Amino acid sequence: MSEPDGLVIVDKPGGMTSHDVVARIRRLAGTRRVGHAGTLDPMATGVLVVGVGKATRMLGYLARADKRYEATIRLGQSTSSDDAEGKVTGTAPAGALTRGQIAAAAAALTGDITQVPPAVSAVKVGGQRAYRLARAGAAPELAPRPVTVYEFAVGAPRRADGELADVDATVRCSSGTYVRALARDLGAALGTGGHLTRLRRTRAGGFGIESARTLEELAGRFEVLPLAQAAAAAFPRRELSADEARRLAHGGRLGPRPHREDAAGPLPPVAAYAPDGTLVALVAEEAGQARPLVVFAAG
Repeated sequence: MSEPDGLVIVDKPGGMTSHDVVARIRRLAGTRRVGHAGTLDPMATGVLVVGVGKATRMLGYLARADKRYEATIRLGQSTSSDDAEGKVTGTAPAGALTRGQIAAAAAALTGDITQVPPAVSAVKVGGQRAYRLARAGAAPELAPRPVTVYEFAVGAPRRADGELADVDATVRCSSGTYVRALARDLGAALGTGGHLTRLRRTRAGGFGIESARTLEELAGRFEVLPLAQAAAAAFPRRELSADEARRLAHGGRLGPRPHREDAAGPLPPVAAYAPDGTLVALVAEEAGQARPLVVFAAG
């Protein structure tokens, strides 16, 4: 029996690492060729895009997609990890904060910003993960990095324990954005400190929570979204002639898409299809030509 090739959109449960989910899918799929397109913290739930077989070769491009989250932020309390799993490192009264004050601080964290990743994160410092250094008592100084927050909408605060306040938020952001860091920075801007208590990813690129399946559902009936459908959901589509398909399958280059809509910034990869609907390759369009990034179809 050949291994499946395609994507599995998992509704990740809380308490599991993304690696735990990959290990479970490996058992269900009967292959070790499984990976994911963007880590979710153990506390977080929601959309985890998992690739099986040949689909693992597109994961690096899928990981660059924008993400959408539903979150709850606790104001009045800072933690070592910027979420509820860390130790409390500071407190300040937050019970008197208004929605207007919180919304104004969130607006200042919207758009193209620079963000310092959490000390407990998978960012590499000198070849080692930051979370390992932090847990060894040598928390590194992490450099700020550019990210884009397209939306940071907050609801009305709710009084929590004592002078703490909980705020629900919707975040839509670029790949590489830490919602934990947004919670931390929101609290810092308000002078109260803050950390994340709930995080659910509701969309990753073209894949929403409505198409995600739980691990229990997958254990009952394991299926993958086939390569051609998966790429169509995630990338712009290009139809090829038979000659173009043969050339691309052998690693050749093509001219740009006819009637391509140019956009500011780097163009996303394009999924290129043969006349029979077979996914031939992911291609990059640049400098007036299309070059193959990943070839799926045999030449």
